[in-house]
Amino acid sequence: MDRKKNPVEPTGEQPVTSSERDGPGGGGPSPREGDPRGWRPPASPGAPSFDMGTGAAVLDAPDETTLDPATEEALEAASDPSEKVVRIGSGQGFWGDWQEAPKLQVRTGAIDYLMLDYLAEITMSIMQKQRERSPEAGYARDFVQLMVDLAPDLVDRGVRVVSNAGGVNPVGCREALGLALASVDLPRPLRVAVVRGDDIMGRLDEFIDGGHALSHMETGEPLSTVRDRVASANVYLGAEPIVRALEQGADIVITGRSTDTALTYAPLIHEFGWAADDWDLLASGVVAGHINECGCQATGGNSLVDWRQIDLTVPGYPIIEARGDGTFVVTKHAALGGRVTWETVTEQLVYEMGDPEEYITPDVVADFSTIELQDMGEDRVKVRGVRGRARTDKLKVSIAYSDGFKAVGTLTYAWPDAYEKAARGNEVLRGRLEYLGLEFDEVRTEYIGAGACHGALAGPPLDELPEVTLRVGVRDADRATVAAFTREMAPLILAGPPTVTGFAGGRPRVQDVVAYWPALIDRGAVETGVTVDTVEL
Repeated sequence: MDRKKNPVEPTGEQPVTSSERDGPGGGGPSPREGDPRGWRPPASPGAPSFDMGTGAAVLDAPDETTLDPATEEALEAASDPSEKVVRIGSGQGFWGDWQEAPKLQVRTGAIDYLMLDYLAEITMSIMQKQRERSPEAGYARDFVQLMVDLAPDLVDRGVRVVSNAGGVNPVGCREALGLALASVDLPRPLRVAVVRGDDIMGRLDEFIDGGHALSHMETGEPLSTVRDRVASANVYLGAEPIVRALEQGADIVITGRSTDTALTYAPLIHEFGWAADDWDLLASGVVAGHINECGCQATGGNSLVDWRQIDLTVPGYPIIEARGDGTFVVTKHAALGGRVTWETVTEQLVYEMGDPEEYITPDVVADFSTIELQDMGEDRVKVRGVRGRARTDKLKVSIAYSDGFKAVGTLTYAWPDAYEKAARGNEVLRGRLEYLGLEFDEVRTEYIGAGACHGALAGPPLDELPEVTLRVGVRDADRATVAAFTREMAPLILAGPPTVTGFAGGRPRVQDVVAYWPALIDRGAVETGVTVDTVEL
């Protein structure tokens, strides 16, 4: 991409107003601030069928023309400094992200909420295994120390935290946090809420017996075919329980498997009183959440554009500056590194692209093809125009199950003829496995440094590569068969091609294979079991 640094989006259209949004085909009533009834999801008759589409799209890159006067005037009105603005900072994009990022978000400048996203499908299965070994485990343990470090700042600055750090044990996470906070001197106790009800592992048989097949969304197979191997099962919950926790005055909200985007748009629903059937406003919140959910990826991390010039030593993570009309600005703290431009935001929007017109969440179906971006310069990108449709009557279930065992071994061969040596090593290894009568469900070979990332697109390996790493992996239902493979890599050191290195790590390790099973369930079967409780720690 060769884009101008500060392009402006010339839409030629007036911004969508609340009255236009509420017209034929629109999204329902205008925002209601301070609605005493609180925010509750509506019934969804005639909602579209649930689809796997979970992606993003964005308008074509803008050029450097100016907006027409009417649009400029409308934009200035929408940027009235007296209008309420809610700032939600992203602090974690995955379990293992940079621990300093959330501290910098809170301490470097003004934010109202800190969003911490720890979970992925594989993360849930890892946490479930940890809890099987220790009933007190099963959550993001580094979250506890992070909250201890930030607790005085949260109280002093009035920043509230929304996080899915609870994993498969949100109650255990809060209990650990309570013990850790006992030694912290605070001017007042922190109110910590826990959301429960996403973990349906203990109810799987009840659901199956009740007619919920929980069929695989791609193959159509019923869950009963792997039921005895299921390790975890969690429903993606939406914003409602988080909003309820914030209504209860929670300073910190700990959830299990909440949908990632809700960690951002639930606070917006709470702050602006958005109606549960104003689909356009909710869709705008979803887009904000999608930009926030992967941390630094929206502020120059993992960017293909000008990556040599982006300072990521101490990067600023994204901040959403949202207004009640659904428009928002993506930015970062000015004192920190990173970059926010049309390009960095667009790269994050198209991350995990499915059907851009059907980005399905528990609360709304967002149409990412309606997004309009305006690069305002100085690390500020405005987002507007997002449209949405009624939510579906289903919730997605993330199920992990045991699918055998695997082991992966590597050896590195040096110049000259590095690739040929690695290929010969693979040939010898496979010959020995055949001689020993070892057969596997799957065997894979990669030559790292010789086209492993791009495969055939990379063309033939270069003749004079300085080194090539041979990487061989096997998978099988039988653990003993996989263990036998692990004993066959090391002999290649002396009984294989020359100039080999990279064997100091010892034999490969046998690992469990955890497979992913996406399914759908009627939301009514789950939502009645969702609870929220808030206590002082």
